[in-house]
Amino acid sequence: MKNQSALLLTLVMAFLRPVFAVEKIDSGSHIYKEVCSTCHDSGVGSAPKLGDQHAWKKLISEGQVIITAHGYVGVRAMPPRGGKEELTVEQFAEALNYMVNKSGGRWSSPDKSMREAINNEITNRKKKQ
Repeated sequence: MKNQSALLLTLVMAFLRPVFAVEKIDSGSHIYKEVCSTCHDSGVGSAPKLGDQHAWKKLISEGQVIITAHGYVGVRAMPPRGGKEELTVEQFAEALNYMVNKSGGRWSSPDKSMREAINNEITNRKKKQ
C-alpha cells in the first residue's frame, strides 16, 4: 500500500510539473532538477536521497549498466524514466550519473559499448515484466 501511494504521488507530481522540451535538456543536473528531484530530494517511496552515500552504496555496487537499465524501465515504486516517458536512455543515464556522483560514486557518461550493454539489459528486463 505504501509503494502504491508513493507511485500515485509520483505520477501526480509528474503531471503537475511544467512540461519541458526534451531536446533542450543537456545535462544530468538539469534533468535531475526537472524530473528526479521530486522523489530523490525527499525520499518519496523509499527513493534514495541525493547525497545519501549509505542509501546509494548498494545501488552503486550493482553497477552502472544494471542500475541505469532497471531505473529506465522502472523499479520498485519508481515509474519508468522517473515518470518522464520521453527521456532517452542517454538523458536518463546522465541524470543517474549526476545523482550517483553526488552520492559517493564516480561514474561517467556511458560509452558506446556500455550503451549497448544498457540497451541489452533494458530489453531483458522488459521481457521479464
